[in-house]
Amino acid sequence: MIDVGSLQRWIRAFADAVSDNEALLTQLDSAIGDADHGSNMARGMKAVVAKLDTGPAADPGALFKQAGMTLVSTVGGASGPLYGTFFLRMAQSAGPASELDGPAFAAALRAGLDGVVARGKAAVGDKTMLDALVPAVAAFDGALAAAPEDIAGALRAAADAAAAGRDATTPLRARKGRASYLGERSVGHQDPGATSTALLLETAAATLG
Repeated sequence: MIDVGSLQRWIRAFADAVSDNEALLTQLDSAIGDADHGSNMARGMKAVVAKLDTGPAADPGALFKQAGMTLVSTVGGASGPLYGTFFLRMAQSAGPASELDGPAFAAALRAGLDGVVARGKAAVGDKTMLDALVPAVAAFDGALAAAPEDIAGALRAAADAAAAGRDATTPLRARKGRASYLGERSVGHQDPGATSTALLLETAAATLG
């Protein structure tokens, strides 16, 4: 079971990972975007952690809602609405449950993914965060179906799939967002959104497993 304490550790670990990789995310975004993904995400996750410090959420759904609303209100560009929607949809899926088992967490991840798809109107191959998130959620579902009690193994599979999806964005031509304006010049650059998404899944595997 995954309780709110574990989820708070995940959120804090993700915030730390974003802070540690802020320069990298900015560097990646400077090549094909506005050079603000690192700073935007770092600012947003710092605000999320500040909310945790002042008023810890009572259950997983409340935690996801708190994180999502904070990101939407503090992060500019596309990343705030997309990551915010991800967590807000996870909140809706989790509902008032005090803990999430494997299938419930899988459903929350799937709901978050569906929210990002609906908000961003992108698909795998467009060189966006979905290139990491879609295979990650699919890997989690597949691993959990094969071993329903092994949440840790499913999280590791998801993190590995996200990392592979991140790496696969490098040769792609961007078809969505500001990077798409560059046309062929977007080829050869790793997508910053897919990179931060891989951090999200890697920290989930490290803390929730």
